[in-house]
Amino acid sequence: MARKFLYIVTGLIVVVLLVFLALRIFAQDLTEIAFVPSAKFTDQPRLAEASYDNPDMWLARPGMKNDAARWLPSDFAQVHASGAAGENESEGETVPAAAEARVDAAVFFVHPTGLVSRSSWNASLDDTVSRQRSRLFVQGMASPFNASADVWAPRYRQAAVGAFLTDAPEATQALDLAYRDVAQAFDTFVRAIGPRQPIVLAGHSQGAFHLRRLIRDRIAGTPLAKRIAVAYIVGWPVSHDRDLPLMGMPACKDATSTGCVVSWLSFAEPPETEMLLRAYARRRGLDGQEVGANPSFVCVNPISGVENGKAPAKDNLGTMVPDLTQGTGTLVPEVVPAECGADHLLHIGPAPDLDIGPYVLPGNNYHLYDITLFWSNLRADFARRVEAFTK
Repeated sequence: MARKFLYIVTGLIVVVLLVFLALRIFAQDLTEIAFVPSAKFTDQPRLAEASYDNPDMWLARPGMKNDAARWLPSDFAQVHASGAAGENESEGETVPAAAEARVDAAVFFVHPTGLVSRSSWNASLDDTVSRQRSRLFVQGMASPFNASADVWAPRYRQAAVGAFLTDAPEATQALDLAYRDVAQAFDTFVRAIGPRQPIVLAGHSQGAFHLRRLIRDRIAGTPLAKRIAVAYIVGWPVSHDRDLPLMGMPACKDATSTGCVVSWLSFAEPPETEMLLRAYARRRGLDGQEVGANPSFVCVNPISGVENGKAPAKDNLGTMVPDLTQGTGTLVPEVVPAECGADHLLHIGPAPDLDIGPYVLPGNNYHLYDITLFWSNLRADFARRVEAFTK
């Protein structure tokens, strides 16, 4: 199992390095040409009604063997005062022990894009490469929530990364197809967890993009809305004007706010945001309107939990630094600060002096590290908001 994991990681490293090398070499227009699929969009049939009753359609769910969300950094027990950790039977990684307080909430997590291809607009469920990448994303980004025993992360026919680099009709069709799967998985999740358990929604990048729509379509204005402890919509902008009114949820104002949205987008100094804003402007808000040239979107500081907040590096409880050669990672506290700027972005100061890998996007965009930069603080934020919601 360990050797297989290392092969997966090595393949991921090669692909991502090529992608980011191209991003740094080519001009923006050429970058779009390089990654937008050249194939004709081909719609795929809707999944059978009971598809998500099959455990194989999930990367994480309760009772699942090789559950990607059960992973923890190798030094979790040392960094977190809760200390003791048990052993995950399938992976040999640490998992929360009884000494750590369990969080009583069911988590629905939607992973980011793992499909980097020009040959198709959507990943096939049989595509081994995108499935392996998606599993790694769940391992690193859903693991802050595994103090809960109920973390669910569906597989879905995700849109290719190029769908966010063009306003062609095929891009919208591809994202609609991916969203159908996410919505169907969510319906199965809600039926499985029962009628009373608090719900936490979490997603990154494409996953966050779909969760915005899911909240509008499946939750806002329904009895289910009263069960949402918090929604972590990370790595995709959430507009105060175009999105929040349709989601029926405010931004989280302070560290114990509940029934609200937490969102941020991470940049080191100096930030160059043109590519991000162009990608955002291609997609309309949830109200169907264009987001405009100077959009105002939600920034909740992941260290302090306060909207438009500022926090020093000493308050960062732990950045998760991956070791892709070993398939693990360690926590390094008190290195990365965070400040929500007037531009609605999360500024982390100069590039952190951490060996986090070569995957920083052009313009000092730390998109792929949005969650791992603040891994321990997100874990604490999750527990704190659920506790406040329960009380």
